[in-house]
Amino acid sequence: MNTETVKIKQGKTKTTVRISGSEAVVKCLLAEGVDVLYGYPGGAIMPVYDELFKYQDKLHHVLTRHEQGATHAAQGYARISGKVGVVMATSGPGATNLVTGIADAQIDSTPLVCITGQVASHLLGSDAFQETDIVGISTPVTKWNHQITKASEIPEVIAKAFYIAKSGRPGPVLVDITKDAQFEEFNFNYEKCTGIRSYKPVPKTDILSIENAAKLINQAKKPMIIWGQGIILSEAEEQLKAVIEKAGIPSAWTILGASAIPTSHPLNIGMVGMHGNYAPNKLTNECDVLIAIGMRFDDRVTGDLNKYAKQAKVIHFEIDPAEIDKNVKTDVAVLGDAKESLSQLLSLLNENSHPEWHQKFKDLYAIEFEKVIKNDLHPTKEGLTMGEVLNEINMQSKGDAVIVSDVGQHQMIACRYAKFNQTKSNITSGGLGTMGFALPAAIGAKMAAPERDVVAIIGDGGYQMTIQELGTIFQTKVPVKIVVLNNEFLGMVRQWQQLFFDKRYASTEMTNPDFVAIAKGYHIEAKKVIKREELADAVKEMMACKDAYFLEVCVEKEDNVFPMVPSGASVSDIRLE
Repeated sequence: MNTETVKIKQGKTKTTVRISGSEAVVKCLLAEGVDVLYGYPGGAIMPVYDELFKYQDKLHHVLTRHEQGATHAAQGYARISGKVGVVMATSGPGATNLVTGIADAQIDSTPLVCITGQVASHLLGSDAFQETDIVGISTPVTKWNHQITKASEIPEVIAKAFYIAKSGRPGPVLVDITKDAQFEEFNFNYEKCTGIRSYKPVPKTDILSIENAAKLINQAKKPMIIWGQGIILSEAEEQLKAVIEKAGIPSAWTILGASAIPTSHPLNIGMVGMHGNYAPNKLTNECDVLIAIGMRFDDRVTGDLNKYAKQAKVIHFEIDPAEIDKNVKTDVAVLGDAKESLSQLLSLLNENSHPEWHQKFKDLYAIEFEKVIKNDLHPTKEGLTMGEVLNEINMQSKGDAVIVSDVGQHQMIACRYAKFNQTKSNITSGGLGTMGFALPAAIGAKMAAPERDVVAIIGDGGYQMTIQELGTIFQTKVPVKIVVLNNEFLGMVRQWQQLFFDKRYASTEMTNPDFVAIAKGYHIEAKKVIKREELADAVKEMMACKDAYFLEVCVEKEDNVFPMVPSGASVSDIRLE
């Protein structure tokens, strides 16, 4: 190994080491503090994998069974750890298999750095074997991407990739490296990126906007907060809690904001959105000041925008200027990091309690409990419900587990009924709604928080989209708990077919395999529950198991998730049946 000392500005010197581009990639990851990455090898990324082999004691590579599984595992890791998730794949189909997970990370603001191999630079554009334009393909779903054709570019580009992925509103970055750049030698030196000209990831907080927000909140008779994942990403949980307690504001959450404040907190009024709680949805159109914090007014939250909170003054705390006025017109926009903004807001707020306003939420909750919640959690019907399974998990885990849910009816049930005592406990695919997310995401989540129980809640449809990741669990011995709620349907689609398509169940009924036998084939302990009297003992056995565990629970085939805001309807039109 050759070293060289060269002069840089102001008389300083730096020592460079002459190494290959592939070794440089590994050294860059180590310099960024990466200790685990997820991926799948192939021809165009093989030089980097060869170097990874030499650093096995420092960098743990997790071989997933599909590249999409690698992205979701990295998402789960990033969402729990707060670090950047790292993914690696080869060119062509390996790279394109990452795209769904990258798109999921983009819309859910999850920091990923995805490194792909590419054919040699002289073959670019020639339709060479396993060549695809992954930079062009991924441009709409990445925060930034870049193709490297010279080894000397590697340190600077990877440093920028980590900085961009994690700073401001996080997101996925893709770095594509040609094979010849991986072999080429150069004088390596690594410096972390601390800023990029013209890129301002965190807008400067304007104290005037915070003062205007405080004035509206102090004057409000019926204020309401909706918080999103921005609270968790900025680590502003304590600041949010202090604000809502001082001002006495009923506060609801989007599905990605769940767990920022404990479920049991008296000012936590539940979930907004299509299958959210009755009171916060209904009273969105009665509040006089609506305070949105770290959320983007997604269509599943707002319903018909023409009938959304028209009576309210809207305050929007947001780090991304592009989200201001994008969907909902704001009266006061507070740009900046939520932690800093809420800290400044707190001292300007008056003590308040709003007892009559709170009573309205309690009254509507009582209606929802009688018509929906009671039947979900304590059913009198013969068949098991998804809600009672979640209720049993709550009791066994005491609200301390990480719940990783897939997409569908079970996701809405999990988000509605899971109990959370601590932040970063709810991991799910929000904006993209990616079936197959939960199983690999649970692997990454457990690796990020080995001391916590991680329970994946999955439907029988989504489970089969990434069921091959049982092989990753078997090989890595990651002790995740897997619960498949089996109704032998693509349940959410079937619900819409029942309600809006006259029960024409087109291509939604599932003929499923023996899930328990498959799990046992991967040497994972497994059990199937059919009867109610079996449920408690089965969940207890699962939670007590020190290894991975698979639990299949056969639930009612045609149960629906309520409340429900019909697509395109106003949140005031929320249905309880």
